[in-house]
This record gives sequence, C-alpha cells and structure tokens, in this order.
Amino acid sequence: MLTLAVDTTSPSGSAALLDQNKLLAEVSVESRLDHSARLLASIDFLLASCGLDIKQVEGFSLAVGPGSFTGIRVGLSTIKAFAFAAQKPVAPVSSLAALALKLPQPQVRLLCPVTDAKKGEVYAALFESAGDGERMKEIVPQGAYKPDEFLAQLPGHRVIAFIGTGAVLLKEKILTYVKDKARFSTRSLFIAHEVGLLGLDLLGRNKGVAASELRPLYFRKSQAEEKDSRA
Repeated sequence: MLTLAVDTTSPSGSAALLDQNKLLAEVSVESRLDHSARLLASIDFLLASCGLDIKQVEGFSLAVGPGSFTGIRVGLSTIKAFAFAAQKPVAPVSSLAALALKLPQPQVRLLCPVTDAKKGEVYAALFESAGDGERMKEIVPQGAYKPDEFLAQLPGHRVIAFIGTGAVLLKEKILTYVKDKARFSTRSLFIAHEVGLLGLDLLGRNKGVAASELRPLYFRKSQAEEKDSRA
C-alpha cells in the first residue's frame, strides 16, 4: 500500500511516502513558516521525487494531535481534502505514540514521549514496548499534565527512555523522579515516518476512517474555546 504520512503537530513538521513498511522519501523541515505555507510544497516535492502522482496514493496517515492547534488544523484540512477527493481511508495517529516509536531498543522497554504543551503543562504518556513486532501498550494514559502530576506516576525502579521537547525542558526535574534510570534520546523529533508505520498498521486492520470522520486529538481546549467558555 502506497501511503502518504503527514505531521504538522509541531514546528518540526514532516511528510513521508511509504510503500508498505519501506520508506520511499521524507521531507523534514523546522521553520518559522506556517505549515500552510510549506505542507503542500513538501508533498509535491515528495511525489515528484518518486515519480508518483497523488492519485496513486492508496491511504493516508496523519498525526492528529496532541500538539499545536493551528498546525493540527492545517494537517487535518489538507489530508481531509486529499482523502475525500480520492475516497481513500485515513489513519489517525497520536503524535505521542509516533514519538515513542522512535525509542524502542532491546534493553529499554518503557518509552516516554513528553512534549511542551505551554501554560505550565506537558503532553505525555508512558508506553511499554513488548518487542518482537508487538504493538506498544499504554501504561500511563496520554494526556495534558502538570509536570509533577505526570512524573509522579512513573515507576522509579525501571529504566525509562525519554524523548520530546518536554523531556529537554524538564530534564533536571525528570532526574529527581527517575534518577539514574532515565535515558534521554538524541534522535530527531521528525515523526512522519513513524506516523506512516503506525498508520499502516491501522489501515491493515481496517481501522482507517473516511475523510468526513477524521477528528483532531485534543487533550484540552484551544485558547479560542477557552475565551468562548468564559464569555
């Protein structure tokens, strides 16, 4: 299955083309430019570089959140338009799960993506990798947390691998909770490839959705929604 995967949940935006599990091409850009100014250009570049047409894409994978509300909306509107026109399914993927997928290694089973959610909060979760190609198991639910609220739920006796902007910001605080059991990833935060792999798994199990059913993954209200609720 030829799949187009997109992540616009953070400034580290990326897009990838996969043929089954094989990565054909990936565009990763961290820029001050809004995703609306560069996403279509990235997709056009991917397709042209591979000698393909958007009509040949058989499925779509999208990071639907958590992350930047504006970025998520750009990704949703773009992929919805493509999927609706092609009448192809979309796999909605968590950006936290995609980050965690960058971490598995034989000696570390607990995977902890932590991203800066602003307003003194982080988007975070704790996953356990079963290895042998098995799907990750969610140990601490994905959500928006105060840092101490989340870190207090982590097991202090097991090695945990951390990744994400929040892990960088909270490194010293993490060490007070997990101490020498913490491992910090130096891998890039571009996740379109991982979004594609997780999406392929969903599409292969017929868990993709129609364009009209695609929804963002929010763990709190946007600033506009907060203003409306106070009005």
